[in-house]
Amino acid sequence: MRASLLILCCFLAGCANRPLPMIGDVPAFTLTDHMGRTFSSSRLEGHVWVADFVFTNCEGPCPRMSSHMKSMQDKTDKSVKLISFTVDPARDTPQALNEYSKKFGTLSDRWLFLTGDVATLNMLDQDAFKLGTVGGPIEHSTRYALVDKKGHIRGYYGISDGDPTGKIVRDVARLEKEDS
Repeated sequence: MRASLLILCCFLAGCANRPLPMIGDVPAFTLTDHMGRTFSSSRLEGHVWVADFVFTNCEGPCPRMSSHMKSMQDKTDKSVKLISFTVDPARDTPQALNEYSKKFGTLSDRWLFLTGDVATLNMLDQDAFKLGTVGGPIEHSTRYALVDKKGHIRGYYGISDGDPTGKIVRDVARLEKEDS
C-alpha cells in the first residue's frame, strides 16, 4: 500500500514539472482597443497573456468570465497581459467596451478589450484559438486561452467546472519562468 502511494506521488510530481503543451500559434493581428487606439499584437511579444471572447450585452457567462479576468489581473505579475476579444463587433464599439471595462476595474495597460473587423476577429476566434466564430448567432466559448511570450497557445481553461483562476494563475507563473 505504501509503495503504491509513493509511486503515485512520484508520478503526480513528475506531471507537475512537465512543460505545458504547445497547442497552436496566434498570428499577427491589428485591432482597436477599448480606448479607441490601434492595437497591434506585436505589443504582446515577450509577455505571457490570457485571452477570452466576450460581448458587452451578454446576460449569460460573460460577466462571470470578466470577473475571473479581474481576479487574474489582481493575482498575476504586472507584466502579464489580459486580452478580451469581442464576438459582437457591430455593437461592441470602443466606447461600449470602455464602459464595460469600467465595471470590472480594468487596468488599461494590462487588460484590454479589443474590437475590429469581423474577418480578423473570426480568424482569431475560429482559426487561431479554435474556440468559435464571430458574426453569426452570438454563441461563444467560455474558455480562456493561455499564451506564452512567443505567441504559442499553451492551455485552455473553461468555466463549466467552476472558477479556473487558480490553475491559470499557477500556469501563468510557470510560463513566466520559461526562457521562451
